[in-house]
Amino acid sequence: MTGSSAKRLYVALIHHPVIDKNGETIASAVTNLDLHDIARACKTYGVNGYYVITPLEDQMVLVNRILGHWITGVGGRYNPTRQQALELVRVRATVAEMIGEISEAEGCRPKTVATTARRHAGSLSYRRLREMLDEAVPIVLAFGTAWGLSDTFMAEADFILDPLTGAGTYNHLSVRSAVAIILDRALGG
Repeated sequence: MTGSSAKRLYVALIHHPVIDKNGETIASAVTNLDLHDIARACKTYGVNGYYVITPLEDQMVLVNRILGHWITGVGGRYNPTRQQALELVRVRATVAEMIGEISEAEGCRPKTVATTARRHAGSLSYRRLREMLDEAVPIVLAFGTAWGLSDTFMAEADFILDPLTGAGTYNHLSVRSAVAIILDRALGG
């Protein structure tokens, strides 16, 4: 995989619309660990941008406060490598806002690839994802928080990626782990 392939790849951590354990659509809380660890994975694999999507104003304030500490504050001076990773993070209120921003920057609408722990007929293989990364269209890999992306989001996505599978029936990875594994499968050497 060439470095330029990753430059058309974006990661989105969706906090709304996601579902809770009862299948209800909710907005979930942002976690500090997700910001740091996913940004570090994105930087490691050369991803162009990492979007955190939350409509909750208090959560946007929290993310921006954390980013300020690590990018322009004492945290950035203390840990420049963390600063470099967190510079990839962009917090936006809606998926539509993110899509519009990427479309403007890239000159075309990105394809959305939803991730899930559940099987879906006709899902996108990792091999095909790697091939798509060599094409001219930008791609957003969308990851859901809480119990995953809402059915509405899944229905509107351009593709649904094959789920990760482990050694047994347990399948409830942290989103941080899933992002790292999927980026490695898509961009790793």
